[in-house]
Amino acid sequence: MKRIDQFHVNILTMSMKKQGFLLHPLLHSGNLVEDRLRTRLAPYGIQPRQARVLAALNRMGPVSQVELAREFHISAASMSTMSSRLIAAKLISRKPNEETARSNVLTLTDEGRKMLMEIHQAWHDMDQIIVEALGAERAELFGKMALELRNSLGGRTPGGKRVKIEDEESA
Repeated sequence: MKRIDQFHVNILTMSMKKQGFLLHPLLHSGNLVEDRLRTRLAPYGIQPRQARVLAALNRMGPVSQVELAREFHISAASMSTMSSRLIAAKLISRKPNEETARSNVLTLTDEGRKMLMEIHQAWHDMDQIIVEALGAERAELFGKMALELRNSLGGRTPGGKRVKIEDEESA
């Protein structure tokens, strides 16, 4: 890692005193929105990340538990725990993979598909909170910028297409 000389440390320190870190309000806003989403989904007994898994299963169709864990960048054990909870809630089903007996395939159930309607309404409600806070035009810009940030950091929608980021030389 490159050492920063004292001059640059002083500039960074003065700059941070004036404006603060970009990261902190982003993380705090994300936590506040997720807390509101958690409250909104609570009557259905589902957590925000579980809602995202259901949406991914809807997009991807039947998929191995291992592949789904990979899509969400979580451990197989964490996905197994989440899957077990969603199975207990009758929102997904798990069957042995016909091709590889050592893995399981997860599928969205009819109850899971019905739950997606509630999830989509909750997500719409969260979008409305953002629009009310920022105004429609700025909320749209914020959404586009958040998407651009996610994509440039190598993120993507689980089960979605990988977005090719062009390097600066070819742009």
